[in-house]
Order: sequence, then structure tokens, then C-alpha cells
Amino acid sequence: MTRRLYWVRHGPTHQKTFTGWRDVPADLSDVDAIARLDAFLPDRAPVVSSDLVRAITTADALQGTRPRLAHQPALREFDFGHWDGLHHSEVAMRDPHLSRLFWEKPGDVAAPGGESWNAVAGRVAPAIDTLWTASHDDLIAVAHFGVILCHLSAATGLTPYKALGHKIDNLSVTVLVQEGAHWVAERINHTP
Repeated sequence: MTRRLYWVRHGPTHQKTFTGWRDVPADLSDVDAIARLDAFLPDRAPVVSSDLVRAITTADALQGTRPRLAHQPALREFDFGHWDGLHHSEVAMRDPHLSRLFWEKPGDVAAPGGESWNAVAGRVAPAIDTLWTASHDDLIAVAHFGVILCHLSAATGLTPYKALGHKIDNLSVTVLVQEGAHWVAERINHTP
């Protein structure tokens, strides 16, 4: 059986800081981009989102006649802990060694009071597996940059460092295809 997971990154927030569990809204004013994205996505696939407002409202804009699943806290962005709300330059000055390791050696490195790559991957993959079991169909999941990259890495075997080399734009789609136990990336950061 072949199934497709359509990862959609939420609409832009215009934040210039680390934005993890802070609940900031998405700008969904680009109705043409949302219409193109909606047309690209499968008509009958259920839609799920993280429980953060930027993902919820983006999923609402894409739902149409598609079935809607309950919001999933497991699909939240990284918890950036004490870095949430800080600009990257502030984090680099405050925690120079740790912030460099966070990006250069993702895995068990976490922001102070936050989550590591492995912690996020450890909550996202089981949530997707549970949603697959419940839906038995293709699935549209509206989530966040870090979540999408963590699952891309876990599913396809990319190292976290290589996964971080991919760009994931707002309102883009990353399509992962599951054939049996194997996953393949069909598209990464596709903007219809």
C-alpha cells in the first residue's frame, strides 16, 4: 500500500526571533497562495495540525470539505525554552557554544529549558504512526519547520544535519511517500 503524507508549513508569522511554543498568529492574507496550495492537496485526505494557533488557522484555511482531525500537541514546533522570543544574534551572544552545537550537531543538544532534535523526532514519528492507523488514507499535516525536518530525517534516513540543509518555506508542501515500511521524499519545500 502506498500512502502520502503532505506536510504543510503554516502561514508566515513575520517573527524575527526563535518561535517555538509561543502562540503567535499566522498571516493568511495571501489568498492566492492558499488557493494554489489547496488545489495541490488531495481532496479527501484528512487534515490535522499542531495545537498552536498558526498551524490551526492555516489548517482551517485549507480544510474545505476535507475531514478534520483533532489538533495534535505532538506536532508542535521545537520548544526553544529560554531562547523562545530571542533573536538569533542574542542567542549566539548569550550561549555561543551551545547555540552553535544546536545547529551543527543536532541530536541531543537542546536550548536551555527546551527540546533537542531527538526529543522532537521522538514525539512526532509516533504521532504520525497513530494518525496513519486512524486514517488509513493520505494525510495532510499542518505543522512547523522543525517538525517537518525532524520527520523528514527520521522517515528517510537523512542525518539531522543534512535535513537542516533543506529550506521549508511558509505555505510549502513536503510530500513523503510510504511504501510498506519505507519512506521516500517525493517533494521537499514545494510551493504550488
